[in-house]
Amino acid sequence: MNQQPVVPRKFLSIFIMLVSCFALWGILNNMTDNLVPAFQRIFTMDQSKAGLVQVAFYGAYAVLAIFAAVLAEEFSYRKGVLIGLAIYITGALLYIPACIAQSFDIYFIAIFIVAGGCSLLETTCNPYVLSLGDQSTAVRRLNFAQMFNPVGSMVGIVLAQQLILSHLNPATSEERALMDEATRQGIIHNELFWVCAPYVGLCAIAAAIWLFFLFKREGERKVEPKAWRRVGTALLFSVVPMTVLYFLFPDMNKILWVLCGTLGPIVYVVLLPDYRTMLKTLLSAPRYWMGVIAQFFYVGVQIAAWTWMNAYCQKELGVTPAQGAIYYTIAIVTFIVCRWAATFLMKFFDPAKMMAIFAAAAILFTFGVIYFPTKVVFTVGTLPFSVNVICLILMSAAMSLMFPTIYGIALGGLDPKAVKLGASGLIMSILGGAILTPWMANIIGNNSSVWCKLTAGFPAAWDADLKLSQMSLRASFFVPVICFAVVFLYAVIFRGKKDTH
Repeated sequence: MNQQPVVPRKFLSIFIMLVSCFALWGILNNMTDNLVPAFQRIFTMDQSKAGLVQVAFYGAYAVLAIFAAVLAEEFSYRKGVLIGLAIYITGALLYIPACIAQSFDIYFIAIFIVAGGCSLLETTCNPYVLSLGDQSTAVRRLNFAQMFNPVGSMVGIVLAQQLILSHLNPATSEERALMDEATRQGIIHNELFWVCAPYVGLCAIAAAIWLFFLFKREGERKVEPKAWRRVGTALLFSVVPMTVLYFLFPDMNKILWVLCGTLGPIVYVVLLPDYRTMLKTLLSAPRYWMGVIAQFFYVGVQIAAWTWMNAYCQKELGVTPAQGAIYYTIAIVTFIVCRWAATFLMKFFDPAKMMAIFAAAAILFTFGVIYFPTKVVFTVGTLPFSVNVICLILMSAAMSLMFPTIYGIALGGLDPKAVKLGASGLIMSILGGAILTPWMANIIGNNSSVWCKLTAGFPAAWDADLKLSQMSLRASFFVPVICFAVVFLYAVIFRGKKDTH
C-alpha cells in the first residue's frame, strides 16, 4: 500500500495557492459565458456580434497555448503562474476604461487579455501540481486540485447571476431606442458597472496569489540567456501578428483574425529543431492528432450549448435572463455530479467505451432539444420545466466525462519529451469554442438558414428582443449533434486502448 502523502507538508502552502488558481479560472470561464446575453441586451446587438465574446476568450486560449508551453519548458512553473496572473489583472483592469467609454471593442480586447492569463495558468498549474510530491500520488494530487475548478465555476455562475444579469435593465431594444440619450446612457453605464465589478474585484485575490509566488523561490534553476531569448521570441510570434492585424484591419472577421493568430506560434515551433522534432512525434500518433480534433469539437459544443442555453430558456419558457441563469446553474451542477460519478465508474469500465455511450446519449438528448414540444411537465418554485429544457440540462450530464477522457486518450503512451507541447495542442483545441459558438449564432439569427428546413414545423415568427425565432433557435442545435458525433467516433476508434490514464 502506498504510504506517500498526496501533498507533502513542505508543499502544502504552494498547493493551496495553486488550488486557488484552479478555482479562479473556473470563475472566469463561467462568468464569461453569461457576458453574451448581457452584452446582447446592453449594446442591443445580435447573436453574431455578442458571440464575439467567446471568440475573444477561447481564441486567446488557442493563440497563447504554445507560448505557455514554451514558458513552462524554458523557465519554471512559478514564473508561468506569475506571468499568467499578471496578464489576468491587466485585462481585468481594462474593463474600467471599457465601462467608461461604453465600448464593446475595448471589452473585446480586455476579454482577450483576461483569457490569455487563464491560458497561461491552465497550461502551467496542471504540471506544477503534478510536480509537488511523489510521482506515485501525482494523479490523485491533480484530481484533488481539479475538484476546485467546478467549485469556481459555480461561484462564477452565482456572481454572473447576482452581479451582472440581475442588474440588467428589463427594457427591450425597442423601448431603449425610444428613450432620450441621457436616460439610455445612464442605464448602460449602470449595467456595465456591474459587468466590471466581479472582474475587477477578483484582481485582489489574484494579486494576493501573485505576491505569494513572487516570494516563493525555493529550488529554482537559473534561467539561461538562451531560455530568455526563446520565451521572448515565442511571445513575439504569438502577439505581434494579431496586434498588427487588429489595428491594420479593424473590420477583419474576428474568427479569421484568431485563426491567423494561431499561425504565429505554430511557425515558431516549426523553426526550432527540438520543438520541430516534438511536433513530428505528435503528428505521427493518430490517437493524439485525432484527439485534438475531438477536443476541438467537444469544447466547441460545451461552450456553444452553454452560451445559448439562456436564450433557449428565455424563448421556450418565457423566463427572464436572471431566471435563465438558474437553468444554467442546474446544468453545471448536473455536469459536476456526473463527472464525479463517471470518474468512479472508470475504475470498473473502459473510459473510451463509457465516452461512446455518453456521446450517443448526448446526441439523443440534443434531438430532444430540437424536436420535443415546449410542454411544461412540472414547476419548481417559479421555474417551469419542459421536456425539451430537461433534455438541454441532460446534455450537460452527457458532456461531463468528455474533456478529461479525450485528454487522457490523446496523451496516453506519448514520448515524455513531447507531452508538454502535446498538452498545448489540446489547449489550442479550445479554439472550438471561438468558432462553433458563432456558427450556432449565425443559424440562430437567420430564418433562411438551410438548417431551418429541418425545423420548419416550428414557428418562424421573429422575436425582435432576442433576435431569433423558435425555428432558427432549435435548428442551431444541429451543431451539437455534429460535435457529439465526432466525439462518438473518436471514442469508438480508440475504445479498449491502453495508456488512457
